[in-house]
Amino acid sequence: MNRRLAILALVLVALALAAPAFAQEHGAAPAGKNIFQYIGAAFAIGIAAAGGSLGQGRGLSAACEAIGRNPGAVGPIRITMIIGLALIESLVIYALIIAFLILA
Repeated sequence: MNRRLAILALVLVALALAAPAFAQEHGAAPAGKNIFQYIGAAFAIGIAAAGGSLGQGRGLSAACEAIGRNPGAVGPIRITMIIGLALIESLVIYALIIAFLILA
């Protein structure tokens, strides 16, 4: 318990000390797009696409295995699989929107 408390205190101190380092001067105009915004957007969409494809692959393989074990339940399994794949894909689209917002 003491170790967790010490780690939490260290993290809070690091966050408190790092905040002024990233502060913007009063009246300073924000700089234009820099390379880190492009890297951040590419990283966000890349991680989202990789995670989404892994999730879709696992879901599809589980659905195929379930259909192979019980061919009579094709209808409910297919509907549930399509809804699940659509929800996973919507998360990737949300990441794309966030990447566009980073660049805007």
